[in-house]
Amino acid sequence: MRWGRLGWGLGGAVLAGAAYLAWWPVPIEPVAWSAPTAPGYQGVHAPNQRLAGLRMIDLKGEIGPEHIALGRDGKLYTTVASGNILRMNPDGSGQEVFANTGGRVLGFDFDAAGHLVAADAVKGLLSIAPDGKVRLLTNQVGGDPIRYADGVVVAKSGRMYLSDASTRFAPKDWGGTFEASVLDILEQASTGRVLEYDPATRATRVVARGISFANGVALSQDEKSLFVNETGKYRVWKIAVDANDLDIGQLPAGAQAQARVLLDNLPGYPDNLMRGLDGRIWLGFAKPRGAAIDNMAGKPWLRRLTLRLPRVLWPI
Repeated sequence: MRWGRLGWGLGGAVLAGAAYLAWWPVPIEPVAWSAPTAPGYQGVHAPNQRLAGLRMIDLKGEIGPEHIALGRDGKLYTTVASGNILRMNPDGSGQEVFANTGGRVLGFDFDAAGHLVAADAVKGLLSIAPDGKVRLLTNQVGGDPIRYADGVVVAKSGRMYLSDASTRFAPKDWGGTFEASVLDILEQASTGRVLEYDPATRATRVVARGISFANGVALSQDEKSLFVNETGKYRVWKIAVDANDLDIGQLPAGAQAQARVLLDNLPGYPDNLMRGLDGRIWLGFAKPRGAAIDNMAGKPWLRRLTLRLPRVLWPI
């Protein structure tokens, strides 16, 4: 009798576990897509020692530096997970907290007046004066909230172009920037977009949408095009700045003049773009690609099941 009860108990536990894995609600509605075969780290991506001589700057307990840039004052700025924006000499000395927005600034740039223009994943697009005073520029477009601002570049005209990574998963609602990014990339609904904010008119418009986790922007030298990371699909787009609400996921005939894939099938997740010397554009990879994620591209049900597993088992 005792073993019979134990058997029923084990059977019930197995059934309950199976039911949980099959039907427990998850926040994503996965979309099937075709992931290209990962090229691996070969050719121009082959391992090398070019950065072996880097000197590390100690941030004194701060973690998560997401972007770096030199201000017009000659100081080096970076943003960290605590919400602080740090300012220091280029060699890392003289570190101080320049500002804290109360959110999480990811990308930033400087305007002609020396204000730090910040893409805050919680607050939206902000302007921070040299004295550290924070002002909101925009947090919506056409009445729709900017949920995940993560990159911005300021044109000579003063117009600002920012990436809004996801219109589905806002970091403030889903446990932070990393958690929201995992949900968006697993879902593959491609709701990311590029926005333009014009400080002269205070108008915000959609330049392009249909991007799988838009994650970093940079301007071409003639400022007629934007380079945009599509992190969730391992590629970089070139998009005309005068495009208007262009859906790059469903490009109509002839629209390639306004948007085209510049770099495709990269070996990692592209994260952040910025201009360096001599017109060079620098691109970072947040993580290497994993076969587990690529193999689930055409299996939405499996990605849904994945989120029912303990987080330590997520294929990240």
